[in-house]
Amino acid sequence: MIVREAHGLSEPSGPTGRPLSWSRTVAREAVHRVSVAEVLLTDVRTHGDNRFEAAAQWPRSHPTFPHGGDGRHHPLMIAETLRELGIYIPTRYYAVPAGAHFLIRDISYRLDPETEPRAPYGASDITCRAAVTDIRTTPCGRFVSGMRLDVVLSAGGKLFAWAGGTARFLDGTAYAETRSAVHGHTARRRLRAAVRPSPAQLAVPAARDVLVVRDGGVVYLDPADPRHPFFFDHWSDHVPGLVLLEGARQAAALATGGTLTRPVACRMKAIRFTESFPPAVVECTSHGRTCVFRLRQADICTAVGVLQYL
Repeated sequence: MIVREAHGLSEPSGPTGRPLSWSRTVAREAVHRVSVAEVLLTDVRTHGDNRFEAAAQWPRSHPTFPHGGDGRHHPLMIAETLRELGIYIPTRYYAVPAGAHFLIRDISYRLDPETEPRAPYGASDITCRAAVTDIRTTPCGRFVSGMRLDVVLSAGGKLFAWAGGTARFLDGTAYAETRSAVHGHTARRRLRAAVRPSPAQLAVPAARDVLVVRDGGVVYLDPADPRHPFFFDHWSDHVPGLVLLEGARQAAALATGGTLTRPVACRMKAIRFTESFPPAVVECTSHGRTCVFRLRQADICTAVGVLQYL
């Protein structure tokens, strides 16, 4: 099993109190989005004892992650839902300042293709049951500095995915101190003979969605659109976690000649910051229906992971 099931979580039963709402999204600032169109969460409620229930809506017409021909959503919608919950819950219920820097340490998901929702029309209403564990605090014990979040997702009364991740939260001062130690390799490096794959090779909708290039037999993380409306919805001084994950997925598709494009499970660990420059090398090795990947920058490994396919 590539990702453990959430701690004691099962398919959400009927909610207590008022029902969850899918009528409107939560505030975009609450999930660190600039565009309202990129917000998936619509409602979050606490059940006490570090447990929560949430609603999210996955649009059928998402420009970056379009549904498959049979109405299936892109699997990375699971990761984005987890990311939004991983920001909303700490700031709303654990007094983590909204201006804190949220750093992903690891992220994983597992999808059941037999029960995942289809969206032939409109969108899919997703129900999430979440549990917070491994709560870390600052040395003084007054502020939460990190936690683990495990989530089960269901649609139409059917459980279809498990996801989990660990994050830490840094205030501006701590973040600046952390970044000052790794800012030594930010010079731009020109890729002299880079060839950008076609969208069809990577199973993405458009040229702007391509995140990798091949240069002399080496694959680099080099987004075609540094202002991409989803991947770079707001400015960041390093490469966001979902860009790393999608870059690895694209590298796996490239390495297997388009054979492996839709991972039903994944696990990624961010070892250190991946800088925007120089472009990180994405190494991907397939073993049957499994791809192991690694990102390197200045000969230092920044992230590792596994993608699994049917």
